[in-house]
Amino acid sequence: MPGEAQVTIGNDTELPVALEEQGSRTIYVLSSLFPSRIQPTAGLFVRERVFRLRPAFRLVVISPQPWFPLQSLIRWFRPGYRPDTGRFEEQDGVEVFFPRFFSLPGVLRRLDGLSMALCTLPLFLKLRRRYGEGILDAHFAYPNGRAGVLLGRWLGWPTSITLRGTETRQLKDPALAPQVVSAVREADQVISVSDSLRQLLVRAGAAADHIEVVGNGVDIGKFTAIPRDEARRRMGIPADASVLISVGGLVERKGFHRVLEILPELIGQFPQLRYVIVGGGSPEGDMSDALRGQVRDLGLSGHVIFTGPLPPEQLALPLSSADVFVLSTRNEGWANVFLEAMGCGLPVVTTAVGGNAEVVSSSDLGTVVPFGDRVALRDATAAALVRDWDRQHIMAHARENAWEARVRILVERFRALSAGARSARKG
Repeated sequence: MPGEAQVTIGNDTELPVALEEQGSRTIYVLSSLFPSRIQPTAGLFVRERVFRLRPAFRLVVISPQPWFPLQSLIRWFRPGYRPDTGRFEEQDGVEVFFPRFFSLPGVLRRLDGLSMALCTLPLFLKLRRRYGEGILDAHFAYPNGRAGVLLGRWLGWPTSITLRGTETRQLKDPALAPQVVSAVREADQVISVSDSLRQLLVRAGAAADHIEVVGNGVDIGKFTAIPRDEARRRMGIPADASVLISVGGLVERKGFHRVLEILPELIGQFPQLRYVIVGGGSPEGDMSDALRGQVRDLGLSGHVIFTGPLPPEQLALPLSSADVFVLSTRNEGWANVFLEAMGCGLPVVTTAVGGNAEVVSSSDLGTVVPFGDRVALRDATAAALVRDWDRQHIMAHARENAWEARVRILVERFRALSAGARSARKG
C-alpha cells in the first residue's frame, strides 16, 4: 500500500506500519483478554476504551495467551479451553499480537505474572526497535499488571494499570493478593473503573491517592433506541409481550441461571413474558448447554429466546425490544452493558456487587438488590415490568456517560505520563 512499510516482527509476522506515524507517541496495550477472530467478544470492553485513545497516540496491542504443552488434550473434555488464536491480527488499523506465555493451570497460576513478562520481553524489544519508547498500558492488575510493572522496569517505560474487577476474586487468594497489591503500588499510574474497586485495593494496602476512578463510557451512536414495535417485529416477539433481556458471557458469574429460576413465578403474573438471552461462551467458560437444559427442565421453551453472541453494533435491536434489563451477576467492576441498555431506554435490575450501584445510581434508573436474594430479585423484576419509567431520563443518563468525557481524561493522563517519562530520560 502507498505510505506503508512491511516489517517482520517475530515468527515471520508481516506488520503494516503507516510511515507518517513513526514519530507518534506509542501506547503498548497489555491485556490477555482481547477480541480476536477466534474469540470476537473476549475483552470487547478493553478494546472499546483503548481504541478511543487514537489519534492522540499510536497503539500497539499485545495480548499474551496462556499455553502449556498438554492443553490441547484438555479440550477433549473442556471444549473451548484456551482456544488457539493466531499470532497476529490487524484490527481497524491497529496491530494486535497474540504471543504465548507458559502457564500451568491451578496453583501455579501464581507464576503467570513473571512468566508473561519473560515470554513477551523478546517481542517488546523488537517492537521498541520499530516504534520507539512508549507507555505500558496493562489491563487487570494480575497477571497483566504484574507483568507490565516488570516489563516497564526492564524497558525503562512508565506503566499504567487499569483495575477492571478480577482483582476482587484475586485479593481473596493468599498466593495472588500480594502480587495484585504490589503491582498497584509499583505502577506509575493506576486507573479504576469504579470507586468500589478502588476502595477494595485501598483496604488491601494500596495508597488512596495513587488510584483514580475513570469509569467506562457508552457509545451512544451504537446504543440508541429503535422504536419498540419495529424491534419486536424484527425479533419475532409479540407486540403485547412483557420482555426481559440479559446480555453477557454465558458463565456462572453473570447469573442467567438465577434469572431463569424466577421466570416460572413471573410468568404467573405476566403470561406473555419473554426472556431474551444474548451471549455465548467466553474465556471464563460456557454454560450454554446447561442453560438450555434448565429452560427445558422448567418448561420455559416458549418464553426464552437465545440469540447467541452479537457484535456491539447489533445489540440495539434486542435491547430496544425489551422492557427491562436484568443481570443477577456475582461480580462486576463497571458493567458497560448497563449503560448500553440505558442508552436504549431500559431500566436495570441487578445485584449489589462491585460497581453496579455506581452505574445504576438512582431509583429512577433501576433497582439494585442483594446478591443471592432470590425473592428480592423476583419482586424487583416484577415491579420494574409494571412501572411507568421515564425512559427519556434513562437515555439522558446514558448520554451523560458517553465515552467522550472519559477519553478526554484518559488522554490527559497518558500525555502527562509520557511527558514525565521523556523528562526523566532527558534528566
